[in-house]
Amino acid sequence: MKAIDEFRAKPGLRLRDKDAASDSKPDKALLDKMLDDISDLQEMLYAERQRKLLVVLQGTDTSGKDGTVRHLFSKINPMGLRAVGFRAPTEIEAGHDFLWRIHREVPKAGEIAVFNRSHYEDVLVTRVLGTITAQECRRRYAQIRDFERLLAESGTAIVKLFLHISKDEQKERLQERVDDPHKHWKFDPEDLKQRELWKNYQKAYEDAITETDARHAPWYVVPANSKRYRNEVVARLLLETLRGMRLDWPPPDQRLLMLKVR
Repeated sequence: MKAIDEFRAKPGLRLRDKDAASDSKPDKALLDKMLDDISDLQEMLYAERQRKLLVVLQGTDTSGKDGTVRHLFSKINPMGLRAVGFRAPTEIEAGHDFLWRIHREVPKAGEIAVFNRSHYEDVLVTRVLGTITAQECRRRYAQIRDFERLLAESGTAIVKLFLHISKDEQKERLQERVDDPHKHWKFDPEDLKQRELWKNYQKAYEDAITETDARHAPWYVVPANSKRYRNEVVARLLLETLRGMRLDWPPPDQRLLMLKVR
């Protein structure tokens, strides 16, 4: 597999130049070991109750956001994990600034929060559909940068992942949902309308990623045509992020060292 830095978004990102496929053969044993290590570090994070981890998952329809959450966090204690999905804002949410509903869901001390779609929807869908102006979009980029810096300075580690699939791969996955009656619940006719705007969304993603990538809140472009390879890359990114937090167990309680349970 490539070095992790190879997945880091670079200035002038062009998604059409990034390969969504991979010829690397996933290593199941390695993935299982990484998931075990992630689980151990998550327990340490939960016990420490000082810092937090925010994982932002973005991608086009069928890119595998749900599958990533399901597979990558299968061994984690659910007490310290929370997955949040953001859809179209409710009337109450729309009455506030666009980050109001996001800030309520950021991880608390000791917790991992996974945003399955996120505040980035407000500079993606809104931009493509023309419900905000170019000036407002630039203003929101700046507000997102400030918001994520606030989180980082308040003890939140942030890792942002764009699950990159090709247009052909999306076509196959949408067709699978149509062909399989058990997957009809996952199919939304609106996805076909959004697919017609593929180039517009790719451009919107490129700009949003470029404008908001930061050392304290990095973006990674994950090849996601292969679900197994996607899981392996994301596991490595999460593991390195957790290791970079230099977590440790809370200091022992001196009062308990001499305690004898009867």
